[in-house]
Amino acid sequence: MLSYRDALARLLAAAKSVGKERVSVDQAAGRVLAEDLVARAPMPAFDHSSMDGYAVRAADVEGGGPFELPVVGESSAGGERPALAPKSACRIFTGARLPEGADTVIMQENVERRGDVIVIREAPRAGAWIRRRGSDLAEGAVAIARGTRMRPGHAALAAALDRPFVLVAQRPVVTILCSGDELRSPGEPGKPGSIAESNGVFVAAAACQIGAIARVGAYVPDDLDVARAAVVEALRGSDLVVTIGGVSVGDRDVMRPAFEAAGVTLDFWRVAIKPGKPIAVGRAGDTHVLGLPGNPASASLTWLLFGAPLVRALQGDPAPLPQRERVVVVGSYERTPGREEFVRARIEPGTGPMRARILPNQASGAVTSFAEAEVLVVVPASQGSVEDGSELEAIRIDAF
Repeated sequence: MLSYRDALARLLAAAKSVGKERVSVDQAAGRVLAEDLVARAPMPAFDHSSMDGYAVRAADVEGGGPFELPVVGESSAGGERPALAPKSACRIFTGARLPEGADTVIMQENVERRGDVIVIREAPRAGAWIRRRGSDLAEGAVAIARGTRMRPGHAALAAALDRPFVLVAQRPVVTILCSGDELRSPGEPGKPGSIAESNGVFVAAAACQIGAIARVGAYVPDDLDVARAAVVEALRGSDLVVTIGGVSVGDRDVMRPAFEAAGVTLDFWRVAIKPGKPIAVGRAGDTHVLGLPGNPASASLTWLLFGAPLVRALQGDPAPLPQRERVVVVGSYERTPGREEFVRARIEPGTGPMRARILPNQASGAVTSFAEAEVLVVVPASQGSVEDGSELEAIRIDAF
């Protein structure tokens, strides 16, 4: 079996960006930028006041005070730029252009106004309360680099750069097929032994969170011909087809032969991880195919470990893998060496090094564990039992 590192490298090596499109800047948050956004002009474009107050020449208020200056003119945001006469002050408001000849702003709280004259008790610091032209960005500087997943602050910066539209990666289309005779929709009546399907809900929600368009197909029974037809249909218009269940070695596991019958070329099957060993990875033309195991914890974990990085890579994300952190393990865990294991845990509150408490139910069939888990503690394949207080690498689930 392949190690997780080798399997993921093979998967991502075949991932190419699905395309580009322009979107309005107010729709750009969450999307991956497909171009460098360069400042076409300095930001800010002119010297302006960062406070309400009075613009003066520092040379007119040097030495000991107090100083009296007549107030001549006014500069407001969006208004004309006045000129400052020598030995005078100009009323100025936040965001307003600095008057010609002025080099300092005095906060209005530090000034006594007497009609058309102001009294300044202490000499201000030269250059105070002025945001200089280009102090945020110089003309020609890269404001937001290609490959950045846009946050609301990035969208606001793009708007400030006077960009009504930005070029972003298209959203990959992910089609999800859940297989098994036992499945039914939540809330629907079912025969004895049926279960409400939940794996597709997890994958669809997680895929949408990282920018994909998720489509959940009809449930696929344990029938090879029906499964083949479902895979063929799912491949149409999809960048990634995800099947859940039916990829192991049981008599009713039909998805792997259905892949082959539908023209999917498998790259590898089974990875030395726990849970989630029976994962199938392949392609049909430009469409990627992931066959995930059906146990809930296994399906959720393999989606995070393989599906989430792939969807990020399909958007041109230059860093599709989440960062790992060192944690102090709270609680012990008995295990047999042989496979790299991703143990579900919760983050303990407190200061100092991050502490992760191992959840009691690590069964691959447990639905509750991923609802409670905040972090995956990574146990190397060669390591045996995990001791309380030991240090290991971990991945925050929301980092995927």
